[in-house]
Amino acid sequence: MNKNTKRILAVVGASALTIGALVSTSAQAAVTSVSLVFQGPLSGSDALAGQDELLGTLTALQMYNDSKPAVKVTLVKADDQGDPSVAGPVSQGIATNKSVVGIIGSAYSGATIASFPAYKAAGIPMVSQSATRATLTDPKASDNGFPIFHRVVPPDSVQGPALVRWATEGVSSPKVYVLDDLQTYSTGLVGFMAPQLAKQGITGVVYSHQPKGTTDYTSEVSKIKASGANVVIYAGYYAEAGPLAKALKDGGYKGVFASGDGTVNAGFVTGAGAAAAEGARLTAPDFPFSGVANAAQKAAYTKATGEPISKADSHTYVVSSFDATNVFLTCIKAGKLTRPAIQNCINSGTFDSMSGVKLKFGRYGDVVGGAPIGGFKVVGGVITYVAAK
Repeated sequence: MNKNTKRILAVVGASALTIGALVSTSAQAAVTSVSLVFQGPLSGSDALAGQDELLGTLTALQMYNDSKPAVKVTLVKADDQGDPSVAGPVSQGIATNKSVVGIIGSAYSGATIASFPAYKAAGIPMVSQSATRATLTDPKASDNGFPIFHRVVPPDSVQGPALVRWATEGVSSPKVYVLDDLQTYSTGLVGFMAPQLAKQGITGVVYSHQPKGTTDYTSEVSKIKASGANVVIYAGYYAEAGPLAKALKDGGYKGVFASGDGTVNAGFVTGAGAAAAEGARLTAPDFPFSGVANAAQKAAYTKATGEPISKADSHTYVVSSFDATNVFLTCIKAGKLTRPAIQNCINSGTFDSMSGVKLKFGRYGDVVGGAPIGGFKVVGGVITYVAAK
């Protein structure tokens, strides 16, 4: 075992949280308990994404705990940094924990794919809150997650066209420049933009790439300006989208800057600066917490996180993480306490979502009937929901 692997497993082991009252049906009866894993980036350049999503999971667990459950649930936080090379060892360590009956995650598509071998071999069901790559639920794809993978968000086959529509909305004679970071999620998203661009009659689209971790976009901005583009669509994550938006502003670019759900994070505004981020158009298969949560859910959020509701909407994928967690908790409440039992429960059950929509999973893990994509815009330094796109 190398030093990095030891560190990863130490993070997983040290971050277990016990949540739920210990209830025994009789003096002789043993207390029943299971473990759920929250897997996502909790450190590294994408840490804010995982930390945001964790808030939704903690809220769902708070409500479960307050219901005085008969089964204790232990939450294990698994930090995969959103990196496939880290997710592989993390998932291997988790898979050996016999108490684990489900994975909330992973948050990122690449990390999800890297986790499939360990979780498939162990038969641990997964419900992701934000992994949107279409191949994850495509039975013809080599990197699909059948039969264990499910997700509460629609795939990029839905988000890609919505992002193009929102990026070009109201733009006269749009000239589009598409930039990605060569990551699994990003290239998949770009693949679903192309047909929509053609459908809208937008030709001469420029496609370019800058690897994840890029900090200097000066040369890319020069190419963007030389292309005459009045719409730039970035497929990647907020850690790189911020510096890119800043470089565009500093370089005198006056057109639209748009990006997908990887950028819907307060870290984007921080990285770009409020002035450069202003007006950015973003999409995500998620909605503001305060707009869909009921009074009990809002109270549970504050109790679980220590934050006032006024801060909830500054975090992303809180609603989706709540929903993903609640799928498992619904099955556990129904007495499904083994991996196979929970897998069958997820496949056959119907689940309540925070928005009030009933969730039912199809054979390959997507929600039957899909879900809308939210359009967001940065207004006054705040990522603000506009409308479904």
